[in-house]
Amino acid sequence: MTTKHEQIIHHIQSLEVGSKISVRQIAKDLDVSEGTAYRAIKDAETQGYVSTIGRVGTIRIEKKKKQNIEKLTFAEIVNIVDGTVIGGKEGLHKTLSKFVIGAMELEAMMKYINAGSLLIVGNRRKSHKLSIEQGAAVLITGGFDTTEEVKNLADQLELPIISSSYDTFTVASMINRAIYDRLIKKEIMLIEDILTPLELTHYLMTSDPIEAWYKMSEETRHGRYPVVDEHLKVQGIVTAKDIIGNPPNTSLERVMTKQPIVVSPKTSVASAAHIMVWEGIELLPVVDSHRRLLGIISRQDVLKAMQYIQNQPQIGETFEDLITSSFEEIVDGKNLIFKGFISPQMTNHLGTLSSGILTTLLQEAGNRALRRQKKGDLVAENLSIYYLKPVQIETEIEIRPHVIELSRKFGKLDIEVFHEGQLVAKGMMSAQLIDRS
Repeated sequence: MTTKHEQIIHHIQSLEVGSKISVRQIAKDLDVSEGTAYRAIKDAETQGYVSTIGRVGTIRIEKKKKQNIEKLTFAEIVNIVDGTVIGGKEGLHKTLSKFVIGAMELEAMMKYINAGSLLIVGNRRKSHKLSIEQGAAVLITGGFDTTEEVKNLADQLELPIISSSYDTFTVASMINRAIYDRLIKKEIMLIEDILTPLELTHYLMTSDPIEAWYKMSEETRHGRYPVVDEHLKVQGIVTAKDIIGNPPNTSLERVMTKQPIVVSPKTSVASAAHIMVWEGIELLPVVDSHRRLLGIISRQDVLKAMQYIQNQPQIGETFEDLITSSFEEIVDGKNLIFKGFISPQMTNHLGTLSSGILTTLLQEAGNRALRRQKKGDLVAENLSIYYLKPVQIETEIEIRPHVIELSRKFGKLDIEVFHEGQLVAKGMMSAQLIDRS
């Protein structure tokens, strides 16, 4: 039996893209309280089915798939640039294919504008009209307005006109940053990408007897199952170890492991791997914000996913990539040296190496040293740093990690930082190793 919350989510999913959503109307249509409707709408927004825009309201948008993640809807653009919609509100759910900066002559500008584009331009009203006529939305910078004729045309063609108080360069940078952030997110695999969905998940009820476990185990050849109540909320996990020595008619609620560790669909695969290895868990229930079962992931699923991630090409650079790109790795016999210059971007206001940057460099050097000796993935657990001398801007440093302890699941290193042969910083790092086999 579905709850009222789930009914509202299903109702929102069934609405056409672009539909306006209100708390009051949802409450009236589905005969629920406005509080219940509000919470469900916020949940739908978190899941990517709706978007809330100031002065416009909440609208149904198309939930993006991973392959389309580098694109944005016009509704999202409004939020990114803190804009105001002054025309074409019905088209906010549409996705833009590219944006064009209107910093050229009108004829030249129009060569680059086509349907699905977004023209970023200032107070050039002729450009606004021509852009809408060619099927492109308009983002007016500097807080300027446009003519009523253009607004009416935008309403007819359902092409948004957005006004932002920021200048053209700032707006373009903000949109570009949002797209770039999505490219980085594209590389980060989440539990929702690999989970076994509810309809394919085998689970038991708290009221079921132990003999139900035997029957399911015989059918599926598995031994671990989530245990849920009548509302599908996860109450426990039951394994072969739990049921041994108990009569077949004993309720699973009495023998199951209660309050098991669970994860959400937005948990990263790397975090799940850390939990499963550290806690010795073979199966994790995946739940929503109300702890209702959405599916499961196994340890094998997680390790396969991590191996897949490792084989994928890099698309967007993270801050770690930018920091370490100026450093080179040198192998001296059995030892590894991480060597590079301290750029102005790596320093604090005093012109010395920032503590955050030093932490990143030491961790990267430690990770590389461990990977040379053991294949697989790792998660840093602790890093302690001791400053001995300030490291000045535009000086060269050498980071020398030494592995002092290494087992199947654990690694410990001593990491030293040198400048011109003198020790300037020292660190101790421990990490958990995740074997892919």
